[in-house]
Amino acid sequence: MGHVEGSVRTDNGRLGLSVDTTFEDVPSPEVVLVPGGPGQVAMMDDDRLLSWLRQVHQTTQWTTSVCTGALILGAAGLLEGMRATTHWLAMDQLAQHGAQATRERVVVDGRIVTAAGVSSGIDMALRLAALMVGDEGAQAVQLGIEYAPDPPFTAGSPDTAPPQIVEALRSLSRFILEPTD
Repeated sequence: MGHVEGSVRTDNGRLGLSVDTTFEDVPSPEVVLVPGGPGQVAMMDDDRLLSWLRQVHQTTQWTTSVCTGALILGAAGLLEGMRATTHWLAMDQLAQHGAQATRERVVVDGRIVTAAGVSSGIDMALRLAALMVGDEGAQAVQLGIEYAPDPPFTAGSPDTAPPQIVEALRSLSRFILEPTD
């Protein structure tokens, strides 16, 4: 996605999106957010996307990622020598792209902000809001979305999850982080 306008369907065909503008039609965004997820592997070899990311990063106020989106930033060469985070299963891959991989939930290094797994994207958005409009503005957003996490389990980190759950996810990680042929 991102290369064509019009109606586009997701890989599994279950969701249709209306694309009004391609990323190449946005030459100077203030903020770029690169998401992770199943499509991330293909995007790491997408020269058009990687070139666009390198170009716009020269003038963005903030270049950000959530989850394995950090691997796309890394593939674009934007994380060389930078502190960054990603989903815990992708830490080794992040380091292979020259990043100083850290298990922090949100990392701000210069104009690059990276978030760990999907849920940390909310934490990152609040941190970014604070950087852009101040703490009170970010707190108003937090209150507006009623973000007061109270998960029923402590399994949100490989450090606190039951070992069998960690291993089960680790065994599936090759399907999550590598292309399937």
